[in-house]
Amino acid sequence: MKHYIIGILTAILLLSPCKGFGASPSPAQISQWRKEAAQGDASAQNNLGFMYQHGKGVKQDYAEAVRLYSLAAQQGLAAAQNNLGTMYHSGNGVKQNYAEAMRLYSLAAQQGDAVAQYNLGTMYQSGKGVKQDYAEAMRLYRLAVQQGLASAQYDLGGMYENGKGVKQDYVEAVRLYSLAVQQGHASAQYNLGTMYHSGKGVPQNYAEAMRLYRLAAQQGLADAQNNLGFMYDKGNGVPQNYAEAMRLYRLAAQQGNAAAQYNLGAMYDQGNGVKQNYAEAMRLYGLVAQQGHAAAQYNLGFMYQHGNGVKQNYAEAMRLYRLAAQQGYAPALEALKRLGAN
Repeated sequence: MKHYIIGILTAILLLSPCKGFGASPSPAQISQWRKEAAQGDASAQNNLGFMYQHGKGVKQDYAEAVRLYSLAAQQGLAAAQNNLGTMYHSGNGVKQNYAEAMRLYSLAAQQGDAVAQYNLGTMYQSGKGVKQDYAEAMRLYRLAVQQGLASAQYDLGGMYENGKGVKQDYVEAVRLYSLAVQQGHASAQYNLGTMYHSGKGVPQNYAEAMRLYRLAAQQGLADAQNNLGFMYDKGNGVPQNYAEAMRLYRLAAQQGNAAAQYNLGAMYDQGNGVKQNYAEAMRLYGLVAQQGHAAAQYNLGFMYQHGNGVKQNYAEAMRLYRLAAQQGYAPALEALKRLGAN
């Protein structure tokens, strides 16, 4: 059974920073912001809005966050303009409105706000509220990168790795990911790990791939947990260790990661690191097959064809093989040919 490693991660995140407090502001600090906000202090209004947006020290209340951000944004505070933009972008506390999100991001970006430059870039990259424009997205990301914003370093790196809006350049992708890695950006750690794993832009180095995957896995990134598990599963850069592979696959599978669910199913199917258990393999393959995973559809079909963990059922096997074959999955096409299917 084939196991799966996941390639680059291309998540785009909205950022809504608040610079006036630590992770857990004290009740006294929140009380002080309330007084200052009532007196029209824009920074306090923005900080208090962030508390309501994220439910920190107060009950989460998107509508109140919007109200407070609006007061501060009207005074020209760039951070509040950006934060209010994220509310319109996501539709939290207000009807989703990409055009208004872009207007607010643009106001803040024109003041040099790195996070707003980044968020506006994501809209051009995704084509939300505006015609998709990779060149403009890259321009905005570069402005934010110049200010050291890790998320912009990561996403700009992704554009170079994928060749979106620019000639594909693995070396530049590695450079940008490395900048974000230095700031502890989990997705950048993962993507840079994939570059070392595959030898793109850098000499292939399993040890460095593992180090980076581990950093991202420790932050709970499911793709990194899966890929680190794969390396233990296959003995790439480390002695083969099925028990550790299973532990990592489980962590990722519990987060709904399809590749990890499939890989864990294969471990049960083959009895690697665990007692062979066709029923559990079928359950896991079934979860992934429902998501259109061709290899899982094929493996599940194989189990129905041969009666592994289930009553033999050629009709169901053929149905699953056809689903995988429709995606061009070679083993499924061969199985249908052997079975004489049209």
